[in-house]
Amino acid sequence: MEQKNSSSFYVEQGTPSIDNDSAPNKNFDDDGRVKRTGTLVTASAHIITAVIGSGVLSLAWAIAQLGWAAGPPVLMVFSFITYFTSTLLADCYRSPDPVTGKRNYTYMDVVRANLGGKKVQLCGLAQYGNLVGVTIGYTITASISMVAVKRSNCFHKNGHHAKCITSNYPFMVIFACIQIILSQIPNFHKLSWLSILAAIMSFAYSSIGLGLSIAKVIGGAHVKTTSTGLIVGVDISGSEKVWRTFQALGDIAFAYAYSTVLVEIQDTLKSSPPENKVMKKASLIGVMTTTLFYMMCGCLGYAAFGNKAPGNFLTGFGFYEPFWLIDFANVCIAVHLIGAYQVFAQPIFGFVEKWSSEQWPENNFINREIPVEIPCCGTYCINLFRLIWRTVYVIVTALLAMIFPFFNDFLGLIGAASFWPLTVYFPVEMYIARRKMKKYSFTWTWLKILSWVCLVVTLVAAAGAIQGLAQDVKTYKPFKTQ
Repeated sequence: MEQKNSSSFYVEQGTPSIDNDSAPNKNFDDDGRVKRTGTLVTASAHIITAVIGSGVLSLAWAIAQLGWAAGPPVLMVFSFITYFTSTLLADCYRSPDPVTGKRNYTYMDVVRANLGGKKVQLCGLAQYGNLVGVTIGYTITASISMVAVKRSNCFHKNGHHAKCITSNYPFMVIFACIQIILSQIPNFHKLSWLSILAAIMSFAYSSIGLGLSIAKVIGGAHVKTTSTGLIVGVDISGSEKVWRTFQALGDIAFAYAYSTVLVEIQDTLKSSPPENKVMKKASLIGVMTTTLFYMMCGCLGYAAFGNKAPGNFLTGFGFYEPFWLIDFANVCIAVHLIGAYQVFAQPIFGFVEKWSSEQWPENNFINREIPVEIPCCGTYCINLFRLIWRTVYVIVTALLAMIFPFFNDFLGLIGAASFWPLTVYFPVEMYIARRKMKKYSFTWTWLKILSWVCLVVTLVAAAGAIQGLAQDVKTYKPFKTQ
């Protein structure tokens, strides 16, 4: 049986449309697609999975650069900005009315419906460039966690002075193989269980890091913390202080950004109660939960390690004892990133597959669904284009991670570059356009000020990321195993 493939992050594969003259079908939504079943719980899980990523591990380092006076307030400011702009974006899912209007399935669709013009292409460039960068970065980070488990067990078995050198490459291959399998699940509508599992894992490793930090503080560790962070002339030079402050801002900004997948997450929700109201509640839950963990992990991590806080505060406790707890935390990180990879990859898959289907609607290779009976699981429809394209994408991201293992700095740059347009600029501009706001009115003025301030933060964070990347390139040894 041949069907048109409208595969995407939001579309059930091979979904038939409802004829306009037919009676409403309880199995389909108002747009003719299979009825969405997402709830406040699943949306919150998706958000927490997307937001509480491995970035939480670097917050102790970020606080160490900013100090007690600036670190916690900066975290709170980014938290407020993220929540505020997410509420603006949630109202844009349907247009022109946020409750009864036509659905916009992706961020680009939202921008097209509300702003149009070249801004649609700029949005797509920022969004999908960010998503590709995140998937490559997650491949690297997951492999580092897997390596940490192997090294921990090696030290425990052979002693602390053993040469436990392990390459990241085999673990990148393992991670890629897992992603190839998960990527064949047609869309994120079928991956709620994975997001919930990933959210649980993020709580687990964050809690372990938190507990170890508290134990280190209670144990009377003599560390140096200050109101301004690293001390110029003692811990660091003046120029390094400036660059690291910029990098810290970029780390925090990127840690909070989830606008790239917000619209796609909202498109998994049931239509009653209204999607925008549920999404605003989910955003509040997600951002509040994230901020609580970020504050605890960042501040207690800084209290535990002081101005010498490592980039990944879980590695600061050593690979020694309790080795089993460190192992478990790193396994949780790897499992979390397995789910998070899919959160960010599914919109890319959907975009390419939808575009290809529209370009070549009669092509059997792209559009044909082949039903296959799987014992105990029912029927699964295989689409050859989907199978090959998604497999190739995962392989390419794994190869790039192997070639550029310092890609996290590129990721920081991409994160800095995408924070302003996706998290701030487009939501603000669409809100102004929808409300037909008068130029230079009070609300228009302060929204524009917010946007410009965030642009400045993005630029300085990008500068810090570029400087960090330049340093990594200088010291990079391509054949050195970690």
